[in-house]
Amino acid sequence: MSKALDGVRILDFTHVQSGPTCTQLLAWFGADVIKVERAGEGDATRGQLRDIPDVDSLYFTMLNHNKRSITLDAKNPKGKAVLDKLIKNCDVMVENFAPGALDRMGFTWERIQELNPRMVVASVKGFGPGPYVDCKVYENVAQCAGGSASTTGFDDGPPMVTGAQIGDSGTGLHLALGIVAALYQRNTTGRGQKVLAAMQDSVLNLCRVKLRDQQRLERTGVMKEYPQYPDQHFGDAVPRAGNASGGGQPGSILKCKGWETDPNAYIYFITQGAVWPAVCKVIGEPGWITDEAYATPAARLLHLKPIFARIEQWTMTKDKFEVMDILNAYDIPCGPILSMKEIAEEPSLRESGTIVEVDHPTRGKYLTVGNPIKMSDSSTEVTRSPLLGEHTDEVMAFLGYGAEEIHAMRDEKVI
Repeated sequence: MSKALDGVRILDFTHVQSGPTCTQLLAWFGADVIKVERAGEGDATRGQLRDIPDVDSLYFTMLNHNKRSITLDAKNPKGKAVLDKLIKNCDVMVENFAPGALDRMGFTWERIQELNPRMVVASVKGFGPGPYVDCKVYENVAQCAGGSASTTGFDDGPPMVTGAQIGDSGTGLHLALGIVAALYQRNTTGRGQKVLAAMQDSVLNLCRVKLRDQQRLERTGVMKEYPQYPDQHFGDAVPRAGNASGGGQPGSILKCKGWETDPNAYIYFITQGAVWPAVCKVIGEPGWITDEAYATPAARLLHLKPIFARIEQWTMTKDKFEVMDILNAYDIPCGPILSMKEIAEEPSLRESGTIVEVDHPTRGKYLTVGNPIKMSDSSTEVTRSPLLGEHTDEVMAFLGYGAEEIHAMRDEKVI
């Protein structure tokens, strides 16, 4: 079966998480991704958070599947000549260097266009144009600057970052979409273009419902589906809403049987209006169906705390999977709080390719996430991440270098 991006060659100058997330996704769709690394060192994540001495870390392996690795000293004149050839023979360059680093290497947009006018140059940056454009950004900085942290957590506590890597991996996903769009447009124009995904912008895009709520708050002074209503005063900015759903359907995380010893014995429960009568019957409160205090969604907003307290009395009598089974029979929206251990052991996720077991020559077998996007005519086979410089000779030969030249450049530490 052919791959969606067969024939597309990616020059991967990325490191750590945001850029490698992008290029790994492109590799999963069939692009030939050539990862350029420094000899002897490679991507910093090869050595970060190691659980096995002198073996590529899980941090690296889980972000660099399906790629080829070459080592290259891009500061050496001979290394620059190799890079010239790579640019001429690739469709896309992806980089997440510090601002201005590519220019300082001598590879300005104008120089790249001179070498290959069809090349797409895609960049991850912390901030877009503005006062912070030159600032260095990491995952949690992006979450804070993009609006996520200020709206996450409970209102009696500090801002909170989320465990989901929406700054790094989220930006990589946005960048991959931009690259595919630029390649599609190139079919019409014949030209490459620059693609930028700023981490602050990407986080904000994922937080758009909170920007929606900011405007609603400014207009009405209150947001009735937030837990602060009706007892607390709203300020001039969107508050932290705990586990409220933020989508207009009241929801909360409730304890299930075993919560005293299991930190994940909880379920997310949504009191959707369409299934309210079913909710009342399931928890043993049929009188609430016609009670004026509970009969309509607007009336229930005044009583959400006691409503969820009563539902929790019922959920605490059953484990989260029993609750899930009962509620699903009535189409009541809910979801168990799954630990990473439970997710790793879930057979259906293995069968769908969402969790994949990969065999590595030095690490052995390990679990990783597979392609989250499934396509009927472009299946994804997850292959292991490359060893440092594993494909250097192979790529150099493709560029036209002979065995003696390759050997000499290795002696000179160009590759």
